[in-house]
Amino acid sequence: MKLKIITHEKIVFDNEVDELVVNTTGGQIGVLKDHIPITTSLKIGVTKAKIGDNFKHFATMGGVFQFKDNNAVILTDVCEDSCDIDVVRAKAAKERAEARLAEVNAEIDAKRAEAALARALARLQAALNS
Repeated sequence: MKLKIITHEKIVFDNEVDELVVNTTGGQIGVLKDHIPITTSLKIGVTKAKIGDNFKHFATMGGVFQFKDNNAVILTDVCEDSCDIDVVRAKAAKERAEARLAEVNAEIDAKRAEAALARALARLQAALNS
């Protein structure tokens, strides 16, 4: 089956895959060739594509997933291939977000800090699982 991951800026991935695992807002799903058509929203997480005996990991920052006629498309604002992720930068972002959330008296936007933490964790998970 064909997988295409598209952001506003570029096509991140466009190739054949044997299996796909995505994190939807309803939970994680796996997709194989000839899966029934589906369109669903994605949450921040790691998208895994199996190619032969290897897995390719992407940090996907939400978006929409569509599968029809053995064509999988992910439309997202931000997606990073695991090999392009700066682990040091992602760890620093994780620590900053955790520190913001830990401050009891701070007037922070908790949802924004939680989203920053989720993005950092997705990047770290994608990078460290490759």
